[in-house]
Amino acid sequence: MSPDTWLPLAFFALMGLAMLIYAVLDGYDLGVGMLLKRADTEAERDLMIASIGPFWDANETWLVLGVGLMLVAFPQAHGIVLGALYLPVALMLAGLILRGVAFDFRAKAGLWQKGWWDTAFFAGSWITSLSQGYMLGAYVTGFDNSLGATLFALLSAVCVSASYCLIGSAWLVAKTEGKLQALAWRWGRVALGFSIAGLALVSVVNPLVSPRIAERWFAFPDSLYVAPVPLLTGVLLFALWRCFQRADNTRPYTPLLLTAPVFVLAFIGLAYSFFPDIVPGQLTLWEAASSTATLQIIFYGAIAVLPFIAGYTVLSYWIFRGKATHLRYD
Repeated sequence: MSPDTWLPLAFFALMGLAMLIYAVLDGYDLGVGMLLKRADTEAERDLMIASIGPFWDANETWLVLGVGLMLVAFPQAHGIVLGALYLPVALMLAGLILRGVAFDFRAKAGLWQKGWWDTAFFAGSWITSLSQGYMLGAYVTGFDNSLGATLFALLSAVCVSASYCLIGSAWLVAKTEGKLQALAWRWGRVALGFSIAGLALVSVVNPLVSPRIAERWFAFPDSLYVAPVPLLTGVLLFALWRCFQRADNTRPYTPLLLTAPVFVLAFIGLAYSFFPDIVPGQLTLWEAASSTATLQIIFYGAIAVLPFIAGYTVLSYWIFRGKATHLRYD
């Protein structure tokens, strides 16, 4: 296989991997932020923040990596996507900035101001999540501006937010104990219901708004090859439902270990639906790719940097393994 062929594929895979890792890792800490105001006491909110404190900044590195790879490897696609999604991208960045400011300022604020920054962190999490969900829905419809496509993007925003709340609840079940853990089980049951309903609705609407997706998933014999994806997703969701119903505190990591593969399968399904297009219906990844010489130089840099990013991510999770402890600022 010539470099003209495999280099765009390699960058497409690296970019997809970065985005998938971001969706799982930053998904749970966005979910914790969106659930923050559901806690009953300040101590519980402190513990929720403490559970994501060592990780949330590093989690966002994967978003920077994914967008950076798209910029340098597929500049034409980068321009089209960001041009079409200028407003939701701006809102997402505003939400991320609000989260970052609130996270640091709540640690230094007086007791009477702390609630304000908790609200800011909560709002920033929702703004970020809804913006990402809207962008995903707009991408699926090929950036169509019709009323139907806009409604689908809004539906996607709600579904992505529900899935983030689900994985955020699963994270809190794994990292907390006592009353907060019991609350997390309850939040997870509610979020799972919304996630299943949203996933089912999106799965029905997707083929209706995109004939290409309908052909990919329902045309014989291709439908046989991809059938394991929805079937396995259904099995995992059923297992998650049973898990949240039982609320077994002796196996606190089970919800997280079941939720993460659902994200992976959803990502695989999305990639399958559009490959080899990087901009649906407009550009394939080979048409959007930079020159081969440019890709070769960038490829060596990406391969050199990726192990460091993965390494410090794994190291941080290893160092701060176990249950979260209460915040102390002295």
